[in-house]
Amino acid sequence: MRSRQDSWASPRRGEASTKKFCGLLLNAAKATSRVLSAGKLVASFARMAKTIIVFGFGPGISSAVAEKFGSEGFQVAIVARNVEKLAAAEKALVAKGIKAKAFSTDLANDKSVETVVKSVHDALGPITAIHWNAYGAGAGDILATEKKELDGQLDIAVGSLIAAVRSSLPDLKSQKGDSAVLVTNGGLGTAHPAVDAMGVEWNAMGLSVANAAKNKLVGLLSVKLKPEGVYVGQVVVKGIVKGTAFDNGTSQLEASSIAGKFWDLYSAKKDVTVEIG
Repeated sequence: MRSRQDSWASPRRGEASTKKFCGLLLNAAKATSRVLSAGKLVASFARMAKTIIVFGFGPGISSAVAEKFGSEGFQVAIVARNVEKLAAAEKALVAKGIKAKAFSTDLANDKSVETVVKSVHDALGPITAIHWNAYGAGAGDILATEKKELDGQLDIAVGSLIAAVRSSLPDLKSQKGDSAVLVTNGGLGTAHPAVDAMGVEWNAMGLSVANAAKNKLVGLLSVKLKPEGVYVGQVVVKGIVKGTAFDNGTSQLEASSIAGKFWDLYSAKKDVTVEIG
């Protein structure tokens, strides 16, 4: 009669134990593989997700741009100063199925702009596009106002826009071919006697100067960043947008049409400037 020790040491029993052990190892390996694959999938999704920052968010153009790009699959960061209005806007965008997050900052301060860009990156991942819709007020009559009022206009139109591009640039370069800098501009920046007369008559001389400077900046950035695979373009709005603070009830220019122009610019990445209105 074989002993218990002999029984366990039998070739058949040993073979069965080995198979069972190997099976356990195989199952563990498969489970580990599934976990790693899921992790890679999440990381891959994070890399693929596109994010746009809409600077100077409010009713009208910027809201329509946020909805348009959000409907096309972009995560949307909305940036402005008023915390309560931003919170309501974020909630409205989320209700439409858009992944949106609000960030409050002073867009007249270039350092604040740099900080908010980092906050967006940390919260939503790499930045694919920025939409600069911010503009300043004041310096209506550049001969009757203090220098700081005109400086305020230029800080937003030029200085802070440069800060936004510069701080976003590592992300934009990393998404070569997909990235873009999109700018809202106004017709008052056009160099034409009739337009200049309008700027004076409407007490918008400071805004006219800022728009002209922004127009030049867009052209320079377009040339500078094209070799890096970063597209730069602007939509010049020649009219009052319906539903904005400037609309007296007679405007027919729809913000959604302007947002469509921005999407066309982004999709084609060809023209630097298009006009509407």
